[in-house]
This record gives sequence, C-alpha cells and structure tokens, in this order.
Amino acid sequence: MFSLHEYTVEAVADPFRILSGERYEFIIDVEVEEDDELHHEEGVRLRVVYAVNDGQGKIVKYEFQTADAGKYIDIEMEDDELAMVEQFCAETYTQAI
Repeated sequence: MFSLHEYTVEAVADPFRILSGERYEFIIDVEVEEDDELHHEEGVRLRVVYAVNDGQGKIVKYEFQTADAGKYIDIEMEDDELAMVEQFCAETYTQAI
C-alpha cells in the first residue's frame, strides 16, 4: 500500500471535441514503504487520467513513474489502491476548473 502526497491537476484540452465529457490529468507524489515492490530510491509518481461524463467520474488510465526521470514502472494497482485513488480524484478534480 502507498499513500498520496503532493499533487497537481490540470484539465486536458480537447479543442476538436473528440472525447465525450471532460478529462483531467493528475500527477501525484506517492510515498511507498522500502519493502514494497513499487519502492524506488528516486521516488515514485502516479500519473492518472480521470474522465468525468454526465457527473460520473472514473479513472481512464494510470501509470507509475520514477519521480526523477519519469520512467515507466510496470506495476498495477490493487483494487483497494485503485478505489483510494479514484476517490481522491473524485474529490479533487474540481480544483482544475
């Protein structure tokens, strides 16, 4: 399990209106215990694309990255972690509006 710390959120522009609803990109600093397989000495960030359509939000895409170089980390979230991040996004995406 990990914990969420500092983050940024920005609305994703869709000038051609190809996508339905709205998209938001989160970059979240993640704190991971040293004995976790996700742990990296340089730190870990989570990039999340969160979609809101007709008042309903969901995670469309996510990926873990190293904090220093942004290298992709090939690990999937567990169900409880995914639910925690989805709730976090639902509560905070309005800051980008």
